[in-house]
Amino acid sequence: MKKLISLFIYTLSFIQINAQEIEWVSFEEAIALNKENPKNILIDVYTDWCGYCKKMDKNTYENKVIITLINEKFYAVKLNAEQKETFTYKGESYKFIDQGRRGYNELAAKLLQGKMSYPSTVFMDKDENIIDKVPGYLTPDIMEPILVFLGDKKYIEQPWEDFQKEFKSKL
Repeated sequence: MKKLISLFIYTLSFIQINAQEIEWVSFEEAIALNKENPKNILIDVYTDWCGYCKKMDKNTYENKVIITLINEKFYAVKLNAEQKETFTYKGESYKFIDQGRRGYNELAAKLLQGKMSYPSTVFMDKDENIIDKVPGYLTPDIMEPILVFLGDKKYIEQPWEDFQKEFKSKL
């Protein structure tokens, strides 16, 4: 029995050590890292109360293929759209606006161009220009081609429709 328990504990610790996670950084850290080593930026705009945000964290952001793609091709940021801290970005301050039932942070509003839908995923290029923003819950099979298309910069020379026809999933 002791050997069985020891084997179980060893296996559990091995799984914990090898568990891969997305390397989330703050918005400020992503901008600083991008200055040192330019890379696209993925921003998960969420709220604490959003059920689909939590579902996306569990189902999409814990998928091994998605984790690998995000960690290799992007700086990953989780941005609470209702965050009360002020951000300073490109010389402008983005504050919390206490409006409506919960309020919002101006940076989230700017990134989402005023269309406050959660979750939303914003993609920026290495020059910090918004490439695209995708509102709503994204399953791994929806997220994977988006990550490849934007992460590999296929969007520069190829229309999305053509890319989709030739895309091969690793899920």
